[in-house]
Formats: sequence, structure tokens, C-alpha cells
Amino acid sequence: MNRRYLYIAAGVIWGIPGVMVSLKGIRAYLTMPSGELWWLMLITAGVLAGFLWMFGRIVRRYCGLIAQEPKQTTILHTFPLKGWILVICMSCLGMVLKFIPSIPAEFIASFYSGLGPALVWSGICFCAQSRKDR
Repeated sequence: MNRRYLYIAAGVIWGIPGVMVSLKGIRAYLTMPSGELWWLMLITAGVLAGFLWMFGRIVRRYCGLIAQEPKQTTILHTFPLKGWILVICMSCLGMVLKFIPSIPAEFIASFYSGLGPALVWSGICFCAQSRKDR
């Protein structure tokens, strides 16, 4: 596999779940009474800022590792082992949270609406890096 496609694969692996999580957060926001929205949006902004900071560091690190790979490599080299463990754990946690009925809609709205766009942005950053790696 061409190294440029590793960036795109990473972008898809992070971006598609980001869209799904964002949509779930937006749907939860639509169920909220309008009086609660201001403080939920503050929480969402904090969650978004935290994840953008954290994922930005991860994206830079993983892009650096992909850049060190030979021009032709396998998809397993998209992330280091810790990266694959992170992706699998986050996916499993998302599935577990989906089936817990006692999670408040406020948590879903604020947390998912912050996490989702950060994942999408990370996916976009990975894909943008594929254009730089020529």
C-alpha cells in the first residue's frame, strides 16, 4: 500500500466514527429544553477544546510515524500498536455506552457533540497530510 493511502486510511478510521458520534450528540441536543442549552454548550466547548488538543498531538505523532515508513507498506503501519489499541478501546467504549440506558441525555449531548467534531477534524488532518506527502 502506498504511504499516502495510510494517511487516508487513518482519516477514515477517525473521521467516520466522528461523524456518527457528532450526529448522536446533535440528536441528543434536539431533545433538550432550550433553557438548558447555554450550559451544555459551554461543556461541549470545553470537551471539544480538550479533545482537539489531545487529538492534535496524536495526529502529529502518527503522521510523523507514517512519514518514516517506506513508500510501500501495509495498512497495519497506519498506527503503532498503542494507536490500534486506542482505536479499539474507543470503539468498544462507544458500543458499551450505547447500551447503557441510564446515561443522561445531557451527557450524550455535551460529550458527543464535543468528541465527534474533534474526531472529524483529526480525520481531515490525516487526509490533508496525504496531499503533502508526495
